[in-house]
Amino acid sequence: MAARLKNISNPPIFGTDGIRGAVGRFPITPEFCLRLGWAVGKVFARQGSSHILIGKDTRISGYMLESVLESGLVSAGADVSLMGPMPTPAVAYLTRTLRADAGIVVSASHNPYGDNGIKFFDGDGNKLGDGVEAEIEGQLGVEMVCAPSDRLGRASRIEDAAGRYIEFCKATAGRGFRLHGLRIVLDCAHGATYHVAPGVFEELGAEITVVGASPNGFNINAGRGSSHPQHLVGKVRESGADLGIAFDGDGDRVVMVDAKGEVVDGDELLYLIASHRQRQGVLQGGVVGTVMSNRGLERALARLGIPFARSAVGDRYVLKLLRRKGWSLGGESSGHLLCLDLTTTGDGIVSALQALVLMVEAGKALHDLKQGMTKLPQAIVNVAVDGAPTASVCERAAPTLRQRERALGDDYRVLIRPSGTEPVVRVMVEGDDSEDVAAIAEEFAVVIEKAV
Repeated sequence: MAARLKNISNPPIFGTDGIRGAVGRFPITPEFCLRLGWAVGKVFARQGSSHILIGKDTRISGYMLESVLESGLVSAGADVSLMGPMPTPAVAYLTRTLRADAGIVVSASHNPYGDNGIKFFDGDGNKLGDGVEAEIEGQLGVEMVCAPSDRLGRASRIEDAAGRYIEFCKATAGRGFRLHGLRIVLDCAHGATYHVAPGVFEELGAEITVVGASPNGFNINAGRGSSHPQHLVGKVRESGADLGIAFDGDGDRVVMVDAKGEVVDGDELLYLIASHRQRQGVLQGGVVGTVMSNRGLERALARLGIPFARSAVGDRYVLKLLRRKGWSLGGESSGHLLCLDLTTTGDGIVSALQALVLMVEAGKALHDLKQGMTKLPQAIVNVAVDGAPTASVCERAAPTLRQRERALGDDYRVLIRPSGTEPVVRVMVEGDDSEDVAAIAEEFAVVIEKAV
């Protein structure tokens, strides 16, 4: 019987979106990821499964983590198909259509290059359930034993992965959909969409200008992409484009920029897509946002008679509430949107195309279409915790924060939460006056800083 290893998975390694952290620190180390690959291979072998896909974004550390995960999986007897740099939603799609048993993405999404992470999908292209994650964590506590040579897995490469995914994205907009006459600036964040997004929009007939499509391993998300749309704003204004589209490093988020240089975030995109689907008679139920969603979205949807519900922050919680209600459309202000009638996970390219379908059918500019929703002023401040547990910091600051929040009354909405993807505490304040909102957010941030 294999010996058990003490506490290797304590505390739990899975966060709100897989496993993530600084490269070289547990759990994002080659030693741990080798064992993780083996544990994943053993868990899926128990289900009679043996074929697992691996994709990655463009971080320099992706080479290292991809190779050790491959070794771990093969040593457990799993066959592995590698696809190189590919958007996270592409891995979900290809896992499903290639009839693989699981998909793995080596990515830290919108984080800087010094971080990395591992995301997982099951054979249906869905994020792993809590039960499977618990099984993997349990397997990490078992001594790693290599399979006999005649039971080792094999590794191969999927050469046409990009082409398959490009065709899928185009198909989600409808067979007759064309973008002829539209000038679009694409910002690929020097990330995983750099070699697929241009193909999608160009093949649909748009005149495109591409920025953020020269990854070097270190520049992913650096001043580019959906988290930093200012550069795209400048390019849209400078070129006189009709709009701009910015993705994050792994392609599951999107924000847009209209012709006037105004950023159109995830809340506004949700409004546009929901209102269009309602007019088409294909909106399934209502819309799920999160506790961070702007109240302006809720009010705009209410005027249209569209139900709205809030989940905790994180696409897995949005997905859970959508399934519970039987709805298909939801997402986050960050631009991580879910169109469950089209795909199983957040997909920046697919979401952008849904907004463009509305533009083309209505024959109106993006700036004009978004006027039905007015966002309330909202300020978000990230407080670095310098290695301290974020939950402990929030707990220490809670009495003072609660007292100050009560003093604000009902005129402001305050949300303070530990990030699920970065070592920060996020402070969000929303109200009617932008200067007051910013000042209150800074005041609450100071309270948290003192608690670090």
